[in-house]
Amino acid sequence: MLEELLTQIRACQLCAAHLPHGPRPVVRASATARLLVVGQAPGTKVHASGIPWDDQSGKRLRQWLGLTPDQFYNDAHVAIVPMGFCYPGTGKSGDLPPRPECAAHWHPQLLPHLPQVQLTLLIGNYAQKAFLGPKAKPTLTQTVEAWQEYLPQYLPLPHPSPRNIAWFKRHPWFEREVVPTLQQIVQSTLPR
Repeated sequence: MLEELLTQIRACQLCAAHLPHGPRPVVRASATARLLVVGQAPGTKVHASGIPWDDQSGKRLRQWLGLTPDQFYNDAHVAIVPMGFCYPGTGKSGDLPPRPECAAHWHPQLLPHLPQVQLTLLIGNYAQKAFLGPKAKPTLTQTVEAWQEYLPQYLPLPHPSPRNIAWFKRHPWFEREVVPTLQQIVQSTLPR
């Protein structure tokens, strides 16, 4: 059933009329995945390649996780289910937000097929607000600062985009405190 659902998602045209570059849903999942990565939506490079996190943001994310590309892209262990499966286009200050139809339509169908997930990484404000609901803090920074409150189920992270370099410089505690703990949790969560 999961493979059939993934086929349906990859053929989705739900919000095609709103996508300036057309639909190209990007998702990876397996019933055996233990780590779930929930980000925003694919960017232009990912839209072109069809490979999630196939850009500089993905490189930084894999460094944070302490995973090689082979480990990160092993569907049997890591599921990648963004808030929006397609590239939403560009706005005035970067990519547009993920289309709201996507998660509302597909997440309730897809997430129950991931029963082995032990840790869900909530990357960025859209994922944090959707999954944490009223438990999310007023700002992304406050939510990430409170990361220990959400364990063991969730770990909120800032987006690893190069556009966030200023955020990383203003908040050195993130790479000093959160990243080493994140790597330990990921290593203990994924099979060896």
